[in-house]
Amino acid sequence: MKNKLRILRAERAWSQGELSLHLGVSRQAVNAIETGKHDPSLELAFRIAQLFQLPIEQIFLFEKN
Repeated sequence: MKNKLRILRAERAWSQGELSLHLGVSRQAVNAIETGKHDPSLELAFRIAQLFQLPIEQIFLFEKN
């Protein structure tokens, strides 16, 4: 699953560490989601969408293999 998390974070001039504090996860978790190595849980995806005040589908893009 691709995502726009890095772009959204950069628009706010947040580091991965700052975003991780807002979300209550580790910086490594943010990095793994941004790079596509890990998909967020549904709960975390909702928290991310709420934080950026965007619908989930504007942040996360499902790609069929």
